[in-house]
Amino acid sequence: MKKLLGSYGRDDEFRAVAEQIISEEEQKNNRVLARSLRKTLENAAAPKAGTRALAPLIPFPDAASDFVERVEPRLTKNDLILSAENVRVFLDLIREYRRADEIHRHGLSIRSKLLFCGPPGCGKTISAEVFAAEVGLPLFTVKLDRLISSYLGETATNVRKIFEFARTQPCVLFLDEFDALARARDDASDHHELRRVVNSLLLFIDRIRPKGFLIAATNLDGSLDPAVWRRFDEVVWFDRPDRAATGRYLKLKFRNAKLAFDPSAHLDALADYTYAELERICLGAIKSSIIDRRKEVRERDFTRSLADELRRRQRAGRLNQTA
Repeated sequence: MKKLLGSYGRDDEFRAVAEQIISEEEQKNNRVLARSLRKTLENAAAPKAGTRALAPLIPFPDAASDFVERVEPRLTKNDLILSAENVRVFLDLIREYRRADEIHRHGLSIRSKLLFCGPPGCGKTISAEVFAAEVGLPLFTVKLDRLISSYLGETATNVRKIFEFARTQPCVLFLDEFDALARARDDASDHHELRRVVNSLLLFIDRIRPKGFLIAATNLDGSLDPAVWRRFDEVVWFDRPDRAATGRYLKLKFRNAKLAFDPSAHLDALADYTYAELERICLGAIKSSIIDRRKEVRERDFTRSLADELRRRQRAGRLNQTA
């Protein structure tokens, strides 16, 4: 509340702090209060003549509305397992953002353009969601299927619209599958239109100073254009969980379930699995106990679910080899 009152008169900061308060109420499961606060904020009465108006709460300009979608946070930091290195990086970014005014007064800029790299299912999208909630900014994702157009010149125009959105709106703008846009320009499989898109993209990233954060994520960092890397203020790497992280994740997913076995006994069998795969295994075991109308999850539930995931892995691996 002190931050909210202290930011009065600075529209973007006031909105950001108000969003943070609303997000915290949502995380406490006070959803009725959170909806009421958001509705009040969005439907605030117009100011009297001569007074300074607060900026509208993340309006959708017509130019960007086809390509940008707001995402309500579902998870909190308690639902996320990160490496010690990434915890430190995110904490530093959050502290930097919260001291932005002091940093700017010294003529310095804060890190606001982030690149997330790593295999699929290792936490990039969830981290963007939790990060947005932690800094108190709304999260918007770019609808890449609509952004990329088959018409000559239109994709670069669409990219310009989303960067203009990020430049003017205090938010976290998330571009998943970034490699689809930022592919290396020497890729022989690309046509000239996508090379022009990459040229435009590099220029936009270089010039933009977002009011919140621009986060791009890729599973194929090796296919990114070499010139992309230096355009980002910070690169965060997401790896497959090690043995310790896997053990913590199993405890997290089974925290509300009664177990008749010790999941840590299966850590060796779970080596090299992603968080997404581990989640499917745990949820599959829990569902089996529910279907059988048992109050506890048994080891056979877990091993069957693990076998199903292994089958899925093997099938997907064969498909990737033939593709």
